[in-house]
Amino acid sequence: IAGVCGEATGTAVSAPRGGCRVHAEDLLARAGRDGSFLVRDSESVPGAYALCLLFQRHVHTYRILPDVDGLLAVQTSQGVQVNCFRTLGDLVLGYQHPHKGLVSPLLYPVGRDMEPGDESSGDDEKPGLVWSPSPFPVSGSIAPPLNTSRYRSEVVGLLSEYLRSELPLDVEGLRRGATGLRHLHQTLGTACQGLNSEIDLIMSSLETLAKVFDHPICPLTSTKPQNTGRGPDMELDSLLCKISVLVSLLSSLEKRIAGKSCLKHLKFSKLQSRGHIPMYFVPPLICMCFYPLDSIVVFTLTENTLSSLQKREAFCQLLQLMKTRHSRLSEPDLISVFVGSWNMGGSPPPRSLQSWVTCCGLGRTPDESTALLPHDIYALGTQENSQGEKEWTEHVKATLHSYTHIEYKQVAVQSLWNMRLAVFVKPEHESRISHMNTASVKTGLGNTLGNKGAVGVSFLFNSTSFGFVNCHLTSGSEKVVRRNQNFADIVRLLSLGDRQLSAFDVSLRFTHLFWCGDLNYRLDLDVQDILKHVSNREFDELMCADQLTQERHKRKAFLHFKEEKIVFPPTYRYERGSRDSYLWQKYKTSGVRVNVPSWCDRILWKSYSETHITCNSYGCTDDIFTSDHSPVFATFHIGVTSKFKIGGPSLSMERAWIELEGIEAIVKTAGKAKFFIEFHSSCLDEIRRSIENDSQSCDVPCFLKLGWSSKQLPKLLPIVSDMEFLQDQHLLLCVKSCDGFESYGECCVALRSLIGAAEQFEMFLTHRGEEMGSIRGRVRVHVPKDRRGTREKIYGRLACCHPANLSSLHSALLSSLCYPLSHYDLSIHFRSSPPPPKPAPSSYTNPAYFIFEGVSVLRRVEEAPPPRRDPQVVWAGESALQLPKLSGGRGYDRKSAQGCFGGGCLMQVLRGAPETVRELLSTLGLQNYTLGLSLNGWDDLDYFSGITEEDLRAAGVSNPSHRRRILENLPRIWDSL
Repeated sequence: IAGVCGEATGTAVSAPRGGCRVHAEDLLARAGRDGSFLVRDSESVPGAYALCLLFQRHVHTYRILPDVDGLLAVQTSQGVQVNCFRTLGDLVLGYQHPHKGLVSPLLYPVGRDMEPGDESSGDDEKPGLVWSPSPFPVSGSIAPPLNTSRYRSEVVGLLSEYLRSELPLDVEGLRRGATGLRHLHQTLGTACQGLNSEIDLIMSSLETLAKVFDHPICPLTSTKPQNTGRGPDMELDSLLCKISVLVSLLSSLEKRIAGKSCLKHLKFSKLQSRGHIPMYFVPPLICMCFYPLDSIVVFTLTENTLSSLQKREAFCQLLQLMKTRHSRLSEPDLISVFVGSWNMGGSPPPRSLQSWVTCCGLGRTPDESTALLPHDIYALGTQENSQGEKEWTEHVKATLHSYTHIEYKQVAVQSLWNMRLAVFVKPEHESRISHMNTASVKTGLGNTLGNKGAVGVSFLFNSTSFGFVNCHLTSGSEKVVRRNQNFADIVRLLSLGDRQLSAFDVSLRFTHLFWCGDLNYRLDLDVQDILKHVSNREFDELMCADQLTQERHKRKAFLHFKEEKIVFPPTYRYERGSRDSYLWQKYKTSGVRVNVPSWCDRILWKSYSETHITCNSYGCTDDIFTSDHSPVFATFHIGVTSKFKIGGPSLSMERAWIELEGIEAIVKTAGKAKFFIEFHSSCLDEIRRSIENDSQSCDVPCFLKLGWSSKQLPKLLPIVSDMEFLQDQHLLLCVKSCDGFESYGECCVALRSLIGAAEQFEMFLTHRGEEMGSIRGRVRVHVPKDRRGTREKIYGRLACCHPANLSSLHSALLSSLCYPLSHYDLSIHFRSSPPPPKPAPSSYTNPAYFIFEGVSVLRRVEEAPPPRRDPQVVWAGESALQLPKLSGGRGYDRKSAQGCFGGGCLMQVLRGAPETVRELLSTLGLQNYTLGLSLNGWDDLDYFSGITEEDLRAAGVSNPSHRRRILENLPRIWDSL
């Protein structure tokens, strides 16, 4: 590279789905010419840029750093002369010529493309942020600051010229009867051209703000003067007119917002209810929970009782609660968490929120015997909340106290405009909360307005990390792509958790991450069909038309998140004042807008592997009518780890160690840099790094296969050597480039299943919410013999009962009733699912990666199918939702269909017709594109039939003839739909 250092990755301009570096490389791949280039922000150095240059089908990226004086320079190797430039435009001009240290001169600038959905209009319009310095348009995410000193000198020059040569002409004109100072108007108009454009930008933003607050009259479009064809002498009149409009709008907006923000204080009424104290078992198998007010909840254990799934779950929860209450542990193993989300519609809440926080309503709700049990943590997210922070949190605490008689402690409250996230804990847990952080991200109007965005709270509960995110995404049924981009921006920009984990996005920083909010994904179905399915409670059929379900299936949003199965009606858009009917027509000045009933309000979660978390309820209220949205709720039981004492007693000085015997990775990139792996963990005293990879190949376009032998990998020494500590730990791996220190993919590996003999792990690599490759390796975790003792956790053996287990359950409980409660052994063996099979040691998790094994893709899939979930299935908690197979109408049989392949029409029965995308591509001789298409969500032939040329480009099919060949030979199963 002739002395100029490269940077391997970075943040592309307004990239879709969070894959910023990949999008930048894709733009250059589409350009296809050596010397094509663009400029973007650097990921690894704040305030720096990255110059991406295409040469010989590879993207070479150079870091551009500002110095203390604001001058820009391409980072060079030591001893190489540094060339400094005042602006990016000057830098581009300087590197137009050959022999300047780059692999190629900067010849062909590449601009930002328009994403699908960018052309739509709305109150959260997100304009493209493209800066084009003259004479070359360079793609960048932020417009450079105005050079004020240069601008000032130009204005002074204009005024000096006027005073010297044109003022006498104006004076002479006045003597002859002129009505104005023509030359002064021309001079001021020229000098104020920059101000004119700045006011245009401000007025555009205020138009959006006016829409947010339903401003009745928006004078901007009607009174904004048109400047086309006007000379400099007219610029001043135009400017004065705009300033007048701006002043008027600012004044009216201030009054409008003040009117919207007036809050009325609510009076709280204290409801008499029951607070929970310990529960006991007495013959004949009756579970009793004692409460104040001389009331008793009796739970009788009979065949009839446990035949109901709801009763079985309630009984197991009571068992867990009793075991926790009467254990001799100083710290809890298991806690309960409530997560709620509600778009309040700008209206004050009802006097009591009890039905919401007790999960009373529709869907999967708790049994009446457990509904009033207080949770350890409450996290409530709201959108369009007209109450102030203090008023809202006091309202929530009063509701909680009214039925629990517990004074909950506020952990944090974070707000962004009218978005709120408030977290509360029991007083007994207050000392267990540490490392609390809050943050927010704006995604409205080019990520500058907070009417859309997210708020977050994170903390440690003893040694378990929790993250909570509440968001409000772009509205509009047609704006699916914009919502996906909102999610990607939040994942990338929300600054929560440990600062040392900055290389990882927010979805990988926490043991448990809960994501709630008005996600605004809609149902792609006719409103009458939706109403029919709702009245028949056919929710599975509706879920197949749910945009969020579809986007998760295509891996374009909420990758690896889980959601409990939905068995409640759509929560939006109801008529206020009742829940009897949906108000699906919205009348606006622009016309009638249809808002079909949809599950806009959702709660999802993502947890590290091999941790304990169960979702016990997921539903919505049916008695809160103040908004057009119904509040949603979900509750969880979560295993937590205690703070472990470092340097505990041991019979020997031997330490535990983690040895990595080799790692392979496949990374999505068009670059050629070397890579290293960073290892992060709370069980390590510092970040550890490998040496750069010792093997590298590029058998498939846009993908690198990397390898590290044991010599390149560090030996990891945990700070605590006890088995009980290590089996709850996780390693976070981050694959970074050696020259740019930017991440190409991250993953989380649980140590629990790796302890003992050398075990293999295999994980997907993700980056900013997008799947970026795969990684696998062999690990040996050694624990000293005297440190291998463990204690069974309270949640270790307890699971939901099944009627087939009633006899064993009865005998277990009866045998335990003759002992005092403090000696009960309630580790009852209930039927549980067998552990999932481990992946074959010679295959990747993703079938598309088989091409890296040096064997036939089809034969490998037939011989050893990988243990992956059906791509037609979206998982909801532990349940699976089967997406419908698309077919070509009556009598359609793919194997008996007629088709044309490779350009020649085969008028015969295709008994060997392709059954998978891989088979289709192999038939066309284009199997090299299998991996790129699979990683972009196109791994199912039924859905592949709807692929477009733009989708093929995004998946790495850069050759136009290859795209045409694929499109001409798609199975024609969509025509009759």
